Amino acid sequence: MGTHMKTTIEISDPLLERAKRLAARESSTLRELVEAGLRHVLREREEQREEPVTLADARVGGTGLQTDLQGASWERILEATYEGRGA
Repeated sequence: MGTHMKTTIEISDPLLERAKRLAARESSTLRELVEAGLRHVLREREEQREEPVTLADARVGGTGLQTDLQGASWERILEATYEGRGA
């Protein structure tokens, strides 16, 4: 598995007691439990750093917003999108 390094970490008493009980129930050691937890968190965080999704360019031709909507709030633009449709 590789070399081991001793280190000291501070863990709250209630969390440490829970971890010790879990390790005992699983016939494991606190060290194995901490290492498994660190591996899990590191793997999870590394997966989150994957490249962002790039969407295909779906722009359509045009000249942008209508003059009366330039500088308008998103709510006003959304309202104008649906004007004359529906009830």
